[in-house]
Amino acid sequence: MRNIPKRLTLALVAAGVWIGVPASSAQAQIAWKPCADGNEIACGHVTVALDPSGAVPGTITLALQRHRSSVGDARSAIIALAGGPGQPALPFTESFDELLGPIAATRDLIVFDQRGIGLSHPLSCHAFENPRLSHSVGQLIATCASQLGPTRSLYTTADTVADIEAIRQAGEYDKLVLYGTSYGTKVAEEYAQAHPSHVEALVLDSVVPPNGPDALNRPTFAAVPRVLSQLCAAHACARITSNPTADLRRVIARMAGGTLRGRVIDGFGKAHEETVDANELLDILLEGDFSSVLRAELLTSIAAAARGDAAPLERLVALVSSGGGEPEDFDSPLYYATTCEEVSFPWNRAASAKTRLAQARKLAAALPAQTFAPFTANDALHAGDIQECAHWPSSLPAPPLDETPFPNVPALILSGADDLRTPTANAREVAAQIPDAHLLVVPHTGHAVLTGEPGDCATKALRAMFSAKPVKPCRATPAPASPRPPPLPPRHLGQLSAAPGSHGLPGRTLHAVALTLADTTRQLFLRLKDVSLTEAFTLPTLRAGGLRAGWAEYANNGFALHGVSYVPGVTVSGIIRSERVDLRIGGSADAHGTLRLGAHHALVGRLGGSHVVLPADSRASAAIVDGNAQASSDAAGGRAAAVARIRELTRLLPWVQP
Repeated sequence: MRNIPKRLTLALVAAGVWIGVPASSAQAQIAWKPCADGNEIACGHVTVALDPSGAVPGTITLALQRHRSSVGDARSAIIALAGGPGQPALPFTESFDELLGPIAATRDLIVFDQRGIGLSHPLSCHAFENPRLSHSVGQLIATCASQLGPTRSLYTTADTVADIEAIRQAGEYDKLVLYGTSYGTKVAEEYAQAHPSHVEALVLDSVVPPNGPDALNRPTFAAVPRVLSQLCAAHACARITSNPTADLRRVIARMAGGTLRGRVIDGFGKAHEETVDANELLDILLEGDFSSVLRAELLTSIAAAARGDAAPLERLVALVSSGGGEPEDFDSPLYYATTCEEVSFPWNRAASAKTRLAQARKLAAALPAQTFAPFTANDALHAGDIQECAHWPSSLPAPPLDETPFPNVPALILSGADDLRTPTANAREVAAQIPDAHLLVVPHTGHAVLTGEPGDCATKALRAMFSAKPVKPCRATPAPASPRPPPLPPRHLGQLSAAPGSHGLPGRTLHAVALTLADTTRQLFLRLKDVSLTEAFTLPTLRAGGLRAGWAEYANNGFALHGVSYVPGVTVSGIIRSERVDLRIGGSADAHGTLRLGAHHALVGRLGGSHVVLPADSRASAAIVDGNAQASSDAAGGRAAAVARIRELTRLLPWVQP
């Protein structure tokens, strides 16, 4: 699923296609030479036919990188495929090598930017460089297709499959191991179907089936209730909700096809009116494939909205929508050139955009309501690429149903139990077509299993399969330090109990302070999720607005809170550093007073004339750090940097509730 408004600001580099002597196959050999940044990885190029059928003249040069096997001249290679379509693979060569190292000892590892991406003649549309010149998304898509011209139909999965075969021939490999993640699995599957005799094994992580993705994203909608229920396993949602799916249904019903409106406090303490619609809720659910803390926060926010308090949900939507969207090197024209040409959309390809949309609406409306529940058919029409691709002038006929058999080769098929982008139903569909496939469903994991699992079940399975050992299923154990959904935000101070060891209004106020600090920590962490490897260390200031009022910032190894309010009528101001804490507690409803750093890292002080103590709790910091680690950043290595930054944050706040 894609959300085009997040990608309208992408500035894509210019690209071209070499027009010259037709090439029906790749050059005979690849001239490898050390890449500029070291000797471990070699760089090379393969020139392939623009049109593998030979009907259209011209060539494209594909950029490749190779990590050579440790045994010398390997007769087989691993082809590592990135997601997308539209994501370059070369930036991840070292990550692929580290991930697949155990199976690469006797095989070369080949990584390449697929045609139209990265260093392999990236597609470019001037329309995407200046999206404001288009009056609508439909006009933008139609203009881009026109600018790409008649060769826009030559960037399908089948064309990439032909390129892989050309790479195999040029590299003089007998067999290939195909490793793909997300869209990369579809490429791997289609290569295996087209060239079965040259496939040694398949490793498919987060599966898109050969006839997928479904234009209405029905597998995703079907998986939503299951994934929400899994979040509440082991009483994780006690005192929050007994039925998260019912809460989501109630919130969507309140929207009545429109939006909820609410007030959001920004990182400078200013209030703004924000709206949230059903598709933004779905976007956050999908973002949760990479962030367990985000999904946990969403569950509580939905529960609060279902009970009439939309502020947490409005704030979460504003935070996610302010993120960077797709990476800068993501090629949106290539995404649409592939998706709009080869997905089986529910319309006549010769029809106008208006007629296409009408046909799609008719089909969606005819499906049982349960197909999309708790969302609706209208939500499904706006969730994927139907609105955009309806305006794409199709150059190819509708794809036929692909029933080509798979080769009976070793296959490891990985699915995250919490994955909504490519749900486990997809993996089961493909596994059923490969007699000796090992299907591994990995608990507490979203999209991209091998890089996102909290444990090592999938990694062990990968090593086992390539060492002729049994592939063991993952144990259904509680997630290590999994972030639990935070408690429902109180609507007033009277809803809170007194903090342990205290009583009355001072005790309830102390409890409110602890909740405020916990919320501040989570919000600052969530703002780290989109930063790069370098920014995770060097970002000068992190800011977050309070739920009800005020704002907080993290800078110079310390916190500053400016009238932050999480519980109505209670505000927290002051500074928090490792060696010093000075907090002033005020507001219209609480016991006023001050708190400072005491013995054993406890917060001590007087509230409403009473002595209070808030002891440190090391479990809280561990839960925040370890539970959030898997969500923290880019696959190329930003995770470690972001986790280090989170440790800096949480060591200053040892009093928050885990």
